[in-house]
Amino acid sequence: MPDEDRAGPALNSISPLLAHPYSKMPEHGSLRPLSAKSKFSTLVIASYVFDWLILIVVGIIGVVLGNVSPNKRPFSLQDPNISFPFTVHETVNSRLLLVCNAAIPVAVVLIVVLIFVPGPTVPKGTPKSLIWKRKLWELHTGWLGLALSLISAWIITQGMKNLFGKPRPDLLSRCQPDIANVAQYIIGFHTPADDGSLNGPYNGQLVRAEICKNPDIDLLDDGFRSYPSGHASSAAAGLIYLSFFLASKFAITLPFVPHDASSNDTSGVTAFPSRLRNAGPNTSADTSYEAVRHNQDIDSSVDAATAEQIGAHNSAVQSVRRQAAAPPLYLLLLTVLPFFTAIFIASSRWFDFRHHGFDILFGFIIGTITAWFAFRFYHLPIRSGAGWAWGPRSHDKAFWAGLGSWSYASSKEHWARPGDETERMTGHRADDIELGMRYRTKGDNPSHAESSGTAPDDRI
Repeated sequence: MPDEDRAGPALNSISPLLAHPYSKMPEHGSLRPLSAKSKFSTLVIASYVFDWLILIVVGIIGVVLGNVSPNKRPFSLQDPNISFPFTVHETVNSRLLLVCNAAIPVAVVLIVVLIFVPGPTVPKGTPKSLIWKRKLWELHTGWLGLALSLISAWIITQGMKNLFGKPRPDLLSRCQPDIANVAQYIIGFHTPADDGSLNGPYNGQLVRAEICKNPDIDLLDDGFRSYPSGHASSAAAGLIYLSFFLASKFAITLPFVPHDASSNDTSGVTAFPSRLRNAGPNTSADTSYEAVRHNQDIDSSVDAATAEQIGAHNSAVQSVRRQAAAPPLYLLLLTVLPFFTAIFIASSRWFDFRHHGFDILFGFIIGTITAWFAFRFYHLPIRSGAGWAWGPRSHDKAFWAGLGSWSYASSKEHWARPGDETERMTGHRADDIELGMRYRTKGDNPSHAESSGTAPDDRI
């Protein structure tokens, strides 16, 4: 057996980066060689253009809903909760809100991507074109996630406002009620009169919205859009998403020691894993110490520089407490600043008498949920994703994956995609769940593949 084959298992036990950059492909009839399709094929690009079109259409629907007359819930002319004065000059008007929840996040995402992506893990000699492709992809996913968060919160809030028709705290100031004919607008129980009839004096009963005679219909209709707060949901959707984005890119999370294999292998979260092998011994040595955490033996075939670094690391990291540390506070401050801004914008709706407390709280919850969902829809988890966005869909599954497919990133052959060579981890193949086979390197299993052990019912 050649020396390089004998060294394979030992190198794999230390780090995937020291293993072969190649291994024999499992001999399976359904596996085909890579085609000449581009990683960003026309079909994939068209699928993301379609995503943007869907968001634009939904946003337009939200604008239309804002111009539809809402339901108008009956109210009492003696209710102190809707008797606040009308604030002419809002603390955060609609234009300022748009700047805070959309324009500023768009600009910050652009600046962060241009300056910090793809980061210090790029090996020397990496082509500029590859770096710019990564920048553009991270920028695209950053903006797409922001748009998904904002538009989702927008359409949900606008629809709920029209459905519930809840009076604002300043409704009576907008209403200009017809007091002289109040009895005509009372609904429900009427006050009994002394003669036994139900024509007694007004005593706080509920009245219909038609009692309001303000000629400014738009202002009056807006008085019935208190629940939920649009400022609160929009501010949370845009600014909390930005906090998630910054936390991801600046690695702002609670210190932790990873326990699963995917988190332990730092090579898997570098910018271009496959290029580390060609970047020289120094780069490979930087990420080859992970075996120390699992008390794995260091094979004699490892070069002296790598062995020296592993030994130095082993002597420095002798306890769990030395394997993680808290990020700098100035980065934490930068990350939470958008979140605090969202809280201020939401709070301003309370002291501007535009919303009740629960309206603001529920709107903020809506925005928080859409921000979290949109971020996780396009980005890896903050704690284990090293700041990266998920990759693009495959050419074969740009618009549709179908039953039996768990990932939109794999091809129909459930094998590597064209263009994946730049991001493939050397000497490592992940389990292919869709194909039902577990691939191993030559050193791990001479047959190169083994059954996944599916139950008899799974073969139907």
